[in-house]
Amino acid sequence: VQLQASGGGLVQAGGFLRLSCTASGSGFSINAMGWYRQAPGNQRELVATITSESITNYADSVQGRFTISMDGAKKTVYLQMSGLKPEDTAVYLCNIRWRYYGRTFERQNWGQGTLVTVSS
Repeated sequence: VQLQASGGGLVQAGGFLRLSCTASGSGFSINAMGWYRQAPGNQRELVATITSESITNYADSVQGRFTISMDGAKKTVYLQMSGLKPEDTAVYLCNIRWRYYGRTFERQNWGQGTLVTVSS
């Protein structure tokens, strides 16, 4: 399973961006997808995740500003970001937890990341 993320860029504070990440491959089902971020000098942190049952989880710092959604048919997860702040500046990494059809063992893959820069 491979992930391809897109949608990052430069935006002014208060602006919005939408990130997309599509999983490719065959013979697998998605348990969950999500977004993490890593700013220079900081550890990777959770932004938001969504399960195949549409159960979502958000970091407190983005709650109410970011919305995660997933199109299962397209195997794509979206992150709609609004009210962006300079502290949201980071490389955003897509994550997928998946399993082969008929198997229970869960695997995990990471995308290459997309840079989001918020200017003040």
